[in-house]
Amino acid sequence: MNGAEALLQTAIKAGLEVCFANPGTTEMPLVRALDDVPGMRAVLCLFEGVCTGAADGYGRMTGKPALTLLHLGPGLANGIAYLHDARRARSPIVNLIGEHATWHLPADPPLATDIESLAQPVSAWLRRNQSAEELAADTAAAIAAASVKPGQIATLIVPHDHQLDPASGSVEMHALPTLPTVSDAAIEQAAQMLRSDRSAALFLGGYALRERGLHAAARIAATSGCALLCETFPARLERGAGRPTLKRLPYFPEQALKTLAPYQTIILAGAKAPVAFFGYAGMPSYFITPEQHQAVLATPDEDIPAALEALADALDAPLTVEATAALPRPSRPVGALTPESFCAAVAALQPAGAIIMDEGNMSSGAYFQLSDAAPPFTYLTQPGGAIGLGLPCATGAALACPDRPVITLQADGSAMYTVQALWTQAREQLNVTTLICNNRSYRILGYELMRAGVQEIGPQARNLIGLANPPIDWVQLSGSLGVPAVRVETADALVVELERALAEAGPHLIEMML
Repeated sequence: MNGAEALLQTAIKAGLEVCFANPGTTEMPLVRALDDVPGMRAVLCLFEGVCTGAADGYGRMTGKPALTLLHLGPGLANGIAYLHDARRARSPIVNLIGEHATWHLPADPPLATDIESLAQPVSAWLRRNQSAEELAADTAAAIAAASVKPGQIATLIVPHDHQLDPASGSVEMHALPTLPTVSDAAIEQAAQMLRSDRSAALFLGGYALRERGLHAAARIAATSGCALLCETFPARLERGAGRPTLKRLPYFPEQALKTLAPYQTIILAGAKAPVAFFGYAGMPSYFITPEQHQAVLATPDEDIPAALEALADALDAPLTVEATAALPRPSRPVGALTPESFCAAVAALQPAGAIIMDEGNMSSGAYFQLSDAAPPFTYLTQPGGAIGLGLPCATGAALACPDRPVITLQADGSAMYTVQALWTQAREQLNVTTLICNNRSYRILGYELMRAGVQEIGPQARNLIGLANPPIDWVQLSGSLGVPAVRVETADALVVELERALAEAGPHLIEMML
């Protein structure tokens, strides 16, 4: 047995099942081992950002890491943007980075890179393997580090000769530590604040937005009368009929400050204090003002559901809470195809158990509220803000949950960052329906120019935000990557094509001319 085989055996014993790969010469022993060691599904991605973004989506939906197999420093560099998003989402991922043979590195070959410096900002755990004999143990340590709840990124650098050298065999993964529990003092402080202030809000993030956390939050709200708010870009949020309705913090600072203004007390549960995405002149960085009372019930790295349950018990909240009054589901839209009618169509047609990956940016803003009454579903976004995550994240989510339909709300500009994900969806026959919001521009940049005081966008600036010259033909582009596609220009047509796509197996793409 060689080091590569010991590595894979260790990963499979630990329960890992998928490897998103874009390998090169230095990873060939691992590629061969994928055939020789059964139990690992190898998924080829045509760009490393698709590997890392797919691993993010897979980790969010399974709670366990996938492997990525990347080629040296440049391969890792191509995937860093979506490792950034995954780090912000606290997704579990194990990166395997192939490295030159140790005896070849002194020659300074063209692809030699300081891999550690590239990996460090996006890795909670980082190690360079020192021998084939240690490779299985290093792999077990990486998997254990990535698996610590709520999830982390672990990066293991694997020299080519260590993959080939003899190794004794696999090892068992280390036992995982339990999540830190919240102190009694933090629970009592939060309970006292909720008892004394009726203008209070729970600001939820992380595992507070899963089933168990939401149920406890609903108990707290029913007893205390507090409002329930969530992060602007949640990593994963369980939504739909029968689940508590949350207010989502708006993106722009003026709207975020207005949303939080009514609450004198804000208690953070699994979320950091909300801040602006960018610094705007005359606007604060933090949205909770010094005049408001702020407390931390649980940090994102603590046992958030248990803390919320303890708070509910401290308030003598009932164990069961009546579901919120049924909201009307949007009717199927007709007429003009607008951002609002597109969002209504999705909310009206999405089936129970759907996974919605929302990178619609400026076009999908109405979807969150319109989908309150949809059948129970899972909602994913991009907490790190590195655009282009939508298509890869949906790919990983579909691999994680093959029995659930995935719908991607996707802006056209950001889709071009990782359009290669469509090819992987076609090859793996994944149940993903992609809705391209085609406004032929980076529309949010137009808004930002206006916010910066630009009265009329000049030709140079317009050239940098426009995508109409030449126009991107998404039907042809998608078809060339193996995903059948149609173009729609009315809400009626969208309803017809979305129903058809959701009824058929395999991937589909609908280009919406907005």
